[in-house]
Amino acid sequence: MSPRNNKPPAVVAELGRPETPEETAARKAENSANHRNRQTINNLVYSLLATLALVAVIVLIVPRGNPSATKPAVDYPSIAQQAQGSEPDALLVPKLPADWKSNNAELRTKTSDGVDSWYIGFVTPKQQFIGVTQGFKANDSWVSDQVNKSRIKDTRDIDGVTWDVYDNRTSSSDDGNVEYALTTTSGDSTIIVFGTADDAEFRTMASSLADQIHSLGGDK
Repeated sequence: MSPRNNKPPAVVAELGRPETPEETAARKAENSANHRNRQTINNLVYSLLATLALVAVIVLIVPRGNPSATKPAVDYPSIAQQAQGSEPDALLVPKLPADWKSNNAELRTKTSDGVDSWYIGFVTPKQQFIGVTQGFKANDSWVSDQVNKSRIKDTRDIDGVTWDVYDNRTSSSDDGNVEYALTTTSGDSTIIVFGTADDAEFRTMASSLADQIHSLGGDK
């Protein structure tokens, strides 16, 4: 019969002696807990990566673009026709090329400033904004509010209509959509053309209104 193998327990370096059974059990329990924690962290990382990948896929497949380009254009001539006769002057209806799109049109009445107005907003072919506001029996205070209290910089003649020019393009202040504005009066109407477009697009808009402005009673 071979002698029994009574190999002594291994000495643990940190302890300088063999582990007791209780220490061995505690060490194994701690190792198991550490392993579970690592698995939990790994699962969280994998879940996060999967979520980010899903978001990336959604971003890639969802169509994007200019909302104003996909939104149906507002039929402002029809809206104007329905409201005609309710104000002292005829409502202006710009006749513009097909690549000009209206995104809003409304007759504003019972306003806090006491001035009724006909408003049309446009997205220009260059994806800029131009608004047209026709105020009825307006006063100087109303005009000042419409142009953000900016000052007249010049006058400009477009197709026989003389416009006051408000040019805030180089201003350091925030003028919102009134980077540039043209104002004129005719009949009982004060007409304001304002927005962020360039001179050429403003001229196109002003030209489209010229005949109708003359018919209101002549420019100022």
